[in-house]
Amino acid sequence: MNIEELREFCLSIKGASESFPFDEYTLVFKVMNKMFLYFSLSPKNNEFFANMKCDPEKSEELREQYDGIDFGYHSDKKYWISVYLNKDVPDPLIKDLINHSVSEVIKKLPIKKQNEYNEI
Repeated sequence: MNIEELREFCLSIKGASESFPFDEYTLVFKVMNKMFLYFSLSPKNNEFFANMKCDPEKSEELREQYDGIDFGYHSDKKYWISVYLNKDVPDPLIKDLINHSVSEVIKKLPIKKQNEYNEI
């Protein structure tokens, strides 16, 4: 998956928006005004990766299974992972992880906000 495909998939998520709240290089995707994924348009060591929320137990399993999944770079390492786009993580899994990240964000919202999201 390349970064344009990643961007397109993120924008296809129900209620997703994109912005540059930190700087002109870090693209952030949100639902209900909460981040679910971000990535730099400037690759680290010539590698593009995306940071996304992940359940801590699932995160541990994924890091053991894939070289392309690591603790979240510049984020809370308990709840965020970095997924390298050009390593051994298959595109369908990247999409599943993005959807999982959205679910992790939504389930932390107050019930009223969860219901509001579900009605979109």
